[in-house]
Amino acid sequence: MKNIMVTGGAGFIGSNFVRYMLSKYDDINIVVYDKLTYAGNLDNLEDVSQDMRYKFVRGDIADRNAVAGVLAANRVDAVVNFAAESHVDRSILDPDAFIKTDVMGVYVLLDECRKHRVDRFLQVSTDEVYGTIEEGFFKEGDPLEPNSPYSASKAGGELLVRSYHVTYGMDAVITRGSNTFGPYQYPEKLLPLFITNAIDDQPLPLYGDGMQVRDWLYVEDHCSGIDLVLHKGKAGEAYNLGGENERHNIDVIKQMLAVLGKPESLITLVVDRPGHDRRYALDNAKLHALGWEHSRTFDKALEQTVSWYVENEWWWRKIKSGEFREYYERQYGSRLK
Repeated sequence: MKNIMVTGGAGFIGSNFVRYMLSKYDDINIVVYDKLTYAGNLDNLEDVSQDMRYKFVRGDIADRNAVAGVLAANRVDAVVNFAAESHVDRSILDPDAFIKTDVMGVYVLLDECRKHRVDRFLQVSTDEVYGTIEEGFFKEGDPLEPNSPYSASKAGGELLVRSYHVTYGMDAVITRGSNTFGPYQYPEKLLPLFITNAIDDQPLPLYGDGMQVRDWLYVEDHCSGIDLVLHKGKAGEAYNLGGENERHNIDVIKQMLAVLGKPESLITLVVDRPGHDRRYALDNAKLHALGWEHSRTFDKALEQTVSWYVENEWWWRKIKSGEFREYYERQYGSRLK
């Protein structure tokens, strides 16, 4: 797999994956294919923009002709699909875009990969497809019971991937990542939103009682897990990719505030969102069997993440002054009042 097409590669995890792969392998070429929606940002790839092994093409995975053109022109061996509408809150406000990209887009991408005989297709999915679990850990064979339009659209994409493997014999694999954090994460998500709000001494609108449990995964570890499944995963299989760091949201935020030296009084409990899953937890045994391990502790990863946002205001301030402001007011305005 020398020529890799990374769809959604200008987003949070996608851009970190591109950086990870270019730093690890000398003999690969990566073409990033991204629609550049609000969360796609070429600033995320600025530090690799001069690498001769990197190429960017703007486009939509639901655009069949454009996808076909990129696959043919770049002799693509493997596709890693990060392209997705990915924020639960936005899916509740406007489900339409999620169905178009996360289901129809995945269908178009799969179909063109089949026609162009791409060697391997990797679908980047989420632990949210399982729904919520009160105790124990989800295994890959457990039923998918998504509870939001976002997670339902991701589950739909997964089922299409499975169908193309079973029906057409496509070499396809799936990763289900847990709650990922790190540099370049669009500040609608919990941790970058709260870090940047706290830097400016603004309220931190925490849903419900803040006792929701998430499994926190550092983005570089997420990337290494995807890389491992891309190269060693068994065709037709799904692989859980969890952080093995279960923590209550409110405890993570308190720890973040301590790192920043900001008061816990910034935390403002607000009305919970509809259908909010209480707990996610993944069994990583299949991935560990391939040889995957974490690169650092949660505490160290959190400190590095906070430091990155402190040191890179150039990146997030212009984001929070644009489209983001309208979304933030729509989502949190009445709750904060």
